[in-house]
Amino acid sequence: MLIGLTYDLRDEYLALGYGEEETAEFDRAETIDSLADALIGLGHTVDRIGRGHALVARLARGDRWDLVFNICEGRVGIAREAQVPAVLDLFEIPYTFSDPVVMGLCLHKGLTKTILREHSIPTPRSWTVERLSDLAEISGPWPLFAKPIAEGTGKGISDRSRIDSADQLESTVGRLLESFRQGVLVETYLPGREFTVGLLGTGDSTTVLGTLEIVLLEGAEPGAYSYVNKERCEELVEYRLVTNDDPRVAAAESIARRAWIALGCRDAGRVDLRCDAAGSPQFMEVNPLAGLHPHHSDLPMLATAVGMPYEELIDRIVTSANQRVAGRAIETR
Repeated sequence: MLIGLTYDLRDEYLALGYGEEETAEFDRAETIDSLADALIGLGHTVDRIGRGHALVARLARGDRWDLVFNICEGRVGIAREAQVPAVLDLFEIPYTFSDPVVMGLCLHKGLTKTILREHSIPTPRSWTVERLSDLAEISGPWPLFAKPIAEGTGKGISDRSRIDSADQLESTVGRLLESFRQGVLVETYLPGREFTVGLLGTGDSTTVLGTLEIVLLEGAEPGAYSYVNKERCEELVEYRLVTNDDPRVAAAESIARRAWIALGCRDAGRVDLRCDAAGSPQFMEVNPLAGLHPHHSDLPMLATAVGMPYEELIDRIVTSANQRVAGRAIETR
């Protein structure tokens, strides 16, 4: 197949003057090279398209592809991860990963949790704060936890994200509202073990790839898998493979799969969970556009830990997308 590759290259944005935190979700050149090499190794022809603007220009010239392998994060707006999928839908070009509705929904952590409560997925009580006056609706109990409503890579999360008083709540939420210019999710703090569950497939065909426990090491910012801890993960975090003979892991994997299917996520990604004071896993957030750096991103790290080579992981993603496209063609005849 001719596979187009859409991505946001971090170096390109840094060269344009954007900062380190602004570009934290974008991909390194090594990720693009590794992904292209894997696709070529699988027998495909790869066309490196680049970011959304480049995609629009190429489409205007008349270029088309059998499949687009899309890892564009987008730069502006809560629906930024939906931009490239929406353009590809407009031109009826199939692509990997979730559709625009799911991408937009899943980036908004508050809306995601609202949907999952309708499906009885366990998730901590939460409030969406758009302005400081919204804090009047929050009654505790303490501690609470605050983070931007629509960021990834731990952006906005630090050792100040755990909140133990009303004064701290106001100062922390005020700082996040000003810094990120978006709503803030405030939720009950989860003090227990943290897991990230890898998933492959779509709908009822979804399978659990495996689970890593996130263990913060000495010197890490305490209490959360924060931006600093993620950026310096090699020295501050241990990613420990855990299996479902542990009842907490089994429960986490079941919740993750249920959430993935309920939200309509596709092909591959991750669900992050943390245990409450009683030790029960709770849904925190979903990543339907997981990082794919072969050595530093959680999903490929998880694949490696369970014995799946990087090329096989990419093949599973492409195969899942192709099966969806084939199924849609059959259904519409």
